[in-house]
Amino acid sequence: MKTALLVGGVLALAAFFKRNTISNLLSDKNQIKTSTGNMEYLGSFYDFKIKSLDNNDLDLSRYRGKKVVLVNVASKCGFTPQYADWEKFHETYGDKIVVIGIPANNFMSQEPGSNSEIAEFCQKNYGVNFQMTEKVEVIGEKQHPLYQWLSKKNQNGWNDQAPTWNFCKYVINEEGKVTHFFASKILPTSEEFKKAVGI
Repeated sequence: MKTALLVGGVLALAAFFKRNTISNLLSDKNQIKTSTGNMEYLGSFYDFKIKSLDNNDLDLSRYRGKKVVLVNVASKCGFTPQYADWEKFHETYGDKIVVIGIPANNFMSQEPGSNSEIAEFCQKNYGVNFQMTEKVEVIGEKQHPLYQWLSKKNQNGWNDQAPTWNFCKYVINEEGKVTHFFASKILPTSEEFKKAVGI
């Protein structure tokens, strides 16, 4: 009897850990069972946390009820002048549409600087005041959990497009769901982007 209880307890514990190894950032309520019997996670943007550029914890649930635009940025890219475009957009619409810049060095090593060097570059050259995060990996084996969610349809429920270069954009709606993906060339003044965010 004791052996059976012990085995049962071990199996239950193993099942718990298996269920929670995909990401400790997503809750059980977001689990669905697929036709193959595998568990998938349809999480929310609000389930994630990331460090800010100045190394503070940034709980993304603070943006609940607002649209959010995520831009993977770099300092030595042909698209780097977009910093000015996104700062102007932030100054105009920041009360209802949040811009978050996410530095990444994944494309031709065009973001080689440290977090402090990135912060100095952005402030000195573009006067950036919109939210910036720490430098992370947006593709590859060390892809940040947020970008895993953004680029995997079985996690976000819609999109399977990962960033293809610096300055790709994801739009998150007021319910924490991905609604649009835009490539590097799209600016905040582009008609398709304006339509996506409702301006």
